[in-house]
Amino acid sequence: MKVGIIGSGGREHAICKSLKKSQKINQIYCFPGNAGTEEIAKNVNLDLDNFEYLKNFIIEEKIDLIVIGPEKPLVNGLADYLEQFNIKVFGPNTVASQLEGSKIFTKQICEKYNIPTAKFGIFQNREDSKKFLKKTNFPTVIKADNLASGKGVYICSNEDEADIAIEEIFNGKFGEAKNLLIEEFLDGEEMSYFTINDGNNFKYFGSAQDHKRVMDGDKGKNTGGMGAYSPSRLMNEELENKIIDRIIKPTLKALTELGSEYKGFLYAGLMIVNNEPYLIEYNVRMGDPECQTILPKLKTDLLDIFLACCEKKLDKFEIKWSNKKSLCVVLCSNGYPDSFEKSVEIKNLEKIKLDKQEYIFHAGSLKKEGKTYAIGGRVLNFVALSDEFTNARQMIYKRLNELDWQGGFYRKDIGHKVIE
Repeated sequence: MKVGIIGSGGREHAICKSLKKSQKINQIYCFPGNAGTEEIAKNVNLDLDNFEYLKNFIIEEKIDLIVIGPEKPLVNGLADYLEQFNIKVFGPNTVASQLEGSKIFTKQICEKYNIPTAKFGIFQNREDSKKFLKKTNFPTVIKADNLASGKGVYICSNEDEADIAIEEIFNGKFGEAKNLLIEEFLDGEEMSYFTINDGNNFKYFGSAQDHKRVMDGDKGKNTGGMGAYSPSRLMNEELENKIIDRIIKPTLKALTELGSEYKGFLYAGLMIVNNEPYLIEYNVRMGDPECQTILPKLKTDLLDIFLACCEKKLDKFEIKWSNKKSLCVVLCSNGYPDSFEKSVEIKNLEKIKLDKQEYIFHAGSLKKEGKTYAIGGRVLNFVALSDEFTNARQMIYKRLNELDWQGGFYRKDIGHKVIE
């Protein structure tokens, strides 16, 4: 079989690496991929906004399955477009992708189906937003309605911070913004909960705790994710039943009643308050870096899982996992999430000898004339599996010290809530 993966991040490298284990695949294409995928697949650099050009390439190369990694092509309708030409696609359609494409769409579903979430208001201009803040308790949460690569969320502790958030959103920091949301602040602990879906059925696909803030101690600006660990320390049977019954099932029912269905990964970003789950947001793809943290624990052939989803046979399928604990630390370019230097060479990578339970997934990297360069904000993901989170983190920091890349930085406290 031939498989194509859309995307260029750590998530897509992790998917590529997992698919590479399948005996049924003889060629993987990555559009456009990165320096890591280049080692195990064929990178193809073409315009992902040109659906027709992509479709023609898929048909000419006789690619059997397309896996869409990031949110933007899903929200823009790539899955719907390719399926018109009988191309097998793993990823949700345009309607279902609105769960991430529009926070307001999701909030309205929450309201209609009594899905527990933070109280919220929707605002279309600066004036009304700021007027509302005058009678708001702080801290409060302000969100851009549109796609923001995981960064369009502000937790504001006072009116000045809230004013800055409103100005940045309406000034187009995350693209054109017609609306923003102001939400109550929920005081709890975050958790990422994943399912995989075939349109009729779903199965659990891991839990994790993501670290969004750029600095140790969960301080500083929001990022796309500085690291993660899996499973979440909050997971228990009672909580999981609440998540499924109160959040996942009503959401899938809402899509069915809209004449749609959900096929692909569904990522519920949750706030857990006294063992009660509240939906913060949905992502219509695997998280990044959660994907890099979760996939190394998968024992079942990932290709078989994707095909079962495409053929609506997931209910007859068993997904097996390692019971190891997994931790991921993201190595970023100096300056991220603000401006950073690009095309900085990363030396010593080939000298690092990984054990069987260790992985390095590339994200913002490029291979040129035999050398590896950092071209993005988040550059490499160091992952380790172990019986204990402490050991996993020690293994990662040992490898980061061996690399000794002066062009980047990383958090020193990933997993601090599960590591004394």
